[in-house]
Amino acid sequence: MKQRVIAFFFLLLGTAWTAEAQNGVIRGTVANSINNDPISFANLLVVGTDFGATTDLDGTYEITGLPPGLYDIQVSFVGFKDETRYEIQVSNARPVEVNFLLEEVSTDLQEVVIKASPFRKTDESPVSLRTIGVAEIQRNPGGNRDISKVVQSLPGVTSTAAFRNDLIIRGGAPNENRFFLDDVEVPNINHFATQGSSGGPVGLINVNFLNEVDFFSGAFPANRGNALSSAFNFRQRDGRNDRFGATFMVGASDLGLTMEGPIGEKVTYLVSARRSYLQLLFQALQLPFLPTYNDAQFKIKYKIDQRNEIYLLGLGALDQFSLNLDANDTEEQQFLLNNLPVSPQWNYTNGLVYKHYADKGLWTLVLSRSMLNNEAKKYFENDDSNPDNLILDYQSQEMENKLRLERTHQAGNYKLSGGLGYEFVKYNNRTFNRIFTSGGPQTINFSSAIDFHKYYGFAQASRKFFNERLALSLGFRLDGNSYSEEMGNPLEQFSPRFSLSYAFSERLSLNFNTGRYFQLPPYTVMGYQEDNMLINRENGLKFIRADHLVGGLEFNTAANSRITVEGYYKRYTDYPFLLRDSLALANLGGNFGVIGNEPAISRSEGRTYGLEFLFQQRLYKGFYGIASYTLGWSQFEDKNGVFVPSSWDSRHIANFVIGKKFKRDWEVGINWRFQSGLPYTPYSDASSLVANWLVNNQGIPDYEQINTLRTRPSNTIDIRVDKKWFFKKWSLNLYLDVENVTANSAGTPALILDRPLDENGTPFGGPTILNPDAPADQQRFKLKQLEPSIGVPIPSVGIMVEI
Repeated sequence: MKQRVIAFFFLLLGTAWTAEAQNGVIRGTVANSINNDPISFANLLVVGTDFGATTDLDGTYEITGLPPGLYDIQVSFVGFKDETRYEIQVSNARPVEVNFLLEEVSTDLQEVVIKASPFRKTDESPVSLRTIGVAEIQRNPGGNRDISKVVQSLPGVTSTAAFRNDLIIRGGAPNENRFFLDDVEVPNINHFATQGSSGGPVGLINVNFLNEVDFFSGAFPANRGNALSSAFNFRQRDGRNDRFGATFMVGASDLGLTMEGPIGEKVTYLVSARRSYLQLLFQALQLPFLPTYNDAQFKIKYKIDQRNEIYLLGLGALDQFSLNLDANDTEEQQFLLNNLPVSPQWNYTNGLVYKHYADKGLWTLVLSRSMLNNEAKKYFENDDSNPDNLILDYQSQEMENKLRLERTHQAGNYKLSGGLGYEFVKYNNRTFNRIFTSGGPQTINFSSAIDFHKYYGFAQASRKFFNERLALSLGFRLDGNSYSEEMGNPLEQFSPRFSLSYAFSERLSLNFNTGRYFQLPPYTVMGYQEDNMLINRENGLKFIRADHLVGGLEFNTAANSRITVEGYYKRYTDYPFLLRDSLALANLGGNFGVIGNEPAISRSEGRTYGLEFLFQQRLYKGFYGIASYTLGWSQFEDKNGVFVPSSWDSRHIANFVIGKKFKRDWEVGINWRFQSGLPYTPYSDASSLVANWLVNNQGIPDYEQINTLRTRPSNTIDIRVDKKWFFKKWSLNLYLDVENVTANSAGTPALILDRPLDENGTPFGGPTILNPDAPADQQRFKLKQLEPSIGVPIPSVGIMVEI
């Protein structure tokens, strides 16, 4: 069947005809980044062509007659840094709106035009900042238009299982990342999210909404708090303001529709919805689980006048999950059926943002609300006819209401920013869970509900010296909340940060940052209760602290490429140490379910350090690519206070992505990734005890030997082929994306009952007790190890129509 689909795809490409016309349009505005005043008579050039324009008195421009394709747009004006937007996709279906906010140069350099780097770098974050354009996300081989997969090509990013989007940045846990969508914080960007962490199997954000993404793996600006490993800024575009438009997308697992257009003269809208049909495919493939995901996203913008604008945005998901009880023939199917809970989930974030441009700066007011509802239920051997078979019954909600006020001000050559924030948090949890540990079976049964207030303030100042060769930035942040006395005083969470960048020449620079960052433990830890008491609050739970030190060199070539080398060191203190299993919370989060719902104390320390290399080539003469390598260590204390490898200690990570655009709008890309095996913990001998096994059918990790074993190295190749047609009023994009061409397998082994197999590999008969004459509490089942399943290539065909 797969071969027929692929053959049909190439037959269609080979026989299709194009009807291209040269009526592509780029238009937009050029304004001052400080006050949004229009810049008249600025020069715009479509790089590598004879097309260009000059802004009018209102700062607007329009470039017409462009053949469909990818273009770089450069704007320049005396007294401002020039700016280039890269890889702008132009089609006949709709005009492309590209708006520029130019940065004024030093008052000593007002009569010259300053050439900007082709790669984004700010005074606050001169290191560890990578900007990813929407074209890079869409064409990434194996990325499936998912930003969490695309960033895995960058240095310092570790991946877990191939089917998950966990982001492990520079050896930090997946719960250490924060996401902002047009200044609104979004707690979760994945379907079927792991509560207490940030990962999941499928991304939420619609790429058709995006202009570009800023990815910070360090050097966080002061207005981005509660992060220890990374922060993402997703910058969305506005809906088109001329007429209605739509994009229809059909992929291997879902279909979606995006619509946009004007509402009167000053309001635009952008809205989308998506639904998966993955459950139908999984059922046909006899997989034991049947997931269904739905999501919606919108942005409505009202441009009041040149100095004032307001927009409303939203992002939400509804995830459903059921078990395919008919798929129970193999050992692997039976293992999954016996251990996967039924786990529906929904979440949303809505935000309202108001911006006012003053004469010398910008006011930003952000009001938002987020909510997560997570449930999980499991019966022994999936038999819900007897209430005594209940193993897990979990329901939890997280609610956050947020208000933030920011001010950016230009005072001479100084760029100043500051702000205040307030949040009201509610969390509830109802847990019934029969578990097993090295100490034997236990039953957890409690209900908890907490609410508390969070408050913070921040400020940052930046200035350039020596003809803008030297840039310095100093900032700080204060965080506190009403959860406990330990967290109440913001001065205890004083987090300074300092950045330096020195340009030896137009192309070579030295960059440096150091800072102290704080993050709240997950709400699952904060809301855990025993005997009607918030036991972790009584244990003196604290903010988690991480001290960063990052430095490196950057060299920009003459061909839109750059080479960077960065070294990093992170030191963690006060990480939650889970008392039930005696390990740091930092080792968890790379799987489905819930983490942190247990007693803990703030005592773990950790450290990560390494060296990163990156070569990044923007589209140049039809070629583009990324080559990166990371040598890194990630270590956390065990229960004896000894540093041991964490679950994210992947020593070597290498990536190579290369693509080529051919004539007649063909494009081919290939992505190769190598990663050393990740540490994991062997199983305890107590796993085979009958009393333990009958609780919920899986092995008990032996945390006395935490992370002493490693998985096999990962070696994967992904390939993508795109073909585009541009018609007079619409465009068509077909693609073939083949993930895991090398059939790489990933994961850790599992323990299962050792039962005989018939000629079809189906287990039969009951479990074998090795010592039937022993006392009941000492009897053991005969177990064996189930190795990770063999990987398979995953081809997918997609269609995108834009009108």
